[in-house]
Amino acid sequence: MEPPLPPRWAPGSFLARLSPEQVAELLQTGVRHHFEPGRPLLWEGDPSTHVEILVRGFVKITILVDGIEVLVGIRVSGDLIGEMAGLSQKPRSATATACGRVTSVVLTQANFHRFLHRYPEAALSMAAAVGERLRWATERQTEFAAFPAEIRLARVLVDIAWSCGQPTEEGLTIAVALSQPELATMIGASEATVQKVLRELRENGIIRTGYRRITVVDLPALRSLGEGSDQWRTLTG
Repeated sequence: MEPPLPPRWAPGSFLARLSPEQVAELLQTGVRHHFEPGRPLLWEGDPSTHVEILVRGFVKITILVDGIEVLVGIRVSGDLIGEMAGLSQKPRSATATACGRVTSVVLTQANFHRFLHRYPEAALSMAAAVGERLRWATERQTEFAAFPAEIRLARVLVDIAWSCGQPTEEGLTIAVALSQPELATMIGASEATVQKVLRELRENGIIRTGYRRITVVDLPALRSLGEGSDQWRTLTG
């Protein structure tokens, strides 16, 4: 028997912005699919136009840049994926890959458009969710030029812990397996730099790490470190 869906969707996600009645109608319109860890839900460059709604689990969004896979985002329960191709009918701009077991509801382009026409406020909610993603991406691009790598990494870890963190006895464990190369591509730094910063954070009791696992032990301290280089100079001496 399949476990029930989450009682609450991730804050800021598309489903979290809809009424319970709209959510129920939308999910009943589509077909539920299950994905094992590491399996792609969508492929960059694919001409398909369907839209998927994540109802359980986490998904990594990656693009290829000069043959290198770059992690550009993480999607959580309640998020839409593939909506840009569903609206523009252009090939997929990124690949979406399951992190752990994932359940999604797949909507045809026609059914998705029909829902948006029936509920214009839902279209505004989608625009707000997409706008939030663009804001996040713009901030990351600005930080590439304005801040050193250690501050960029601290800010990204705070954002990911906030959206994907699960409370544990140790702290806030990021539920998505993240490798050092993935973190490096996300903040535009070398893998060696990421390794050094993670070690400093770990030695100062701010995070704990395991194989592809990060637990934020002191979120206020991590957030403070992401606010400016003065705090980093104090931390690293």
